[in-house]
Amino acid sequence: MIEIKIKTEFTFTPGARDYDDGKESGQEFYEKLLKNRFQEALDQGVKLKVDLDGVEGYPSSFLSESFGLLGNKFGGNVVWSNLIIVSNEVPKYIRKIEEYVFKKRE
Repeated sequence: MIEIKIKTEFTFTPGARDYDDGKESGQEFYEKLLKNRFQEALDQGVKLKVDLDGVEGYPSSFLSESFGLLGNKFGGNVVWSNLIIVSNEVPKYIRKIEEYVFKKRE
């Protein structure tokens, strides 16, 4: 299994949707960590575990951008079957991320 712990590897204060919205955005997280680690997990035939706990909180735009881009690139079914989301502090994030993974973007 490959892991990402957002608190220690990316930020304690996740930002908004994209680079234009400021630093530590969902787009930045996707491009700098999420996309590459997910591809690495696929290549190794293992799952990617993303730990959301330990940060100040997540704007919905951060989650929708990063995980929505992942779903668009790799396909919702592929992403959801190869992803483990840890969110003990705010369990509803898991359901929201699932929505974003499967939502088609234009």
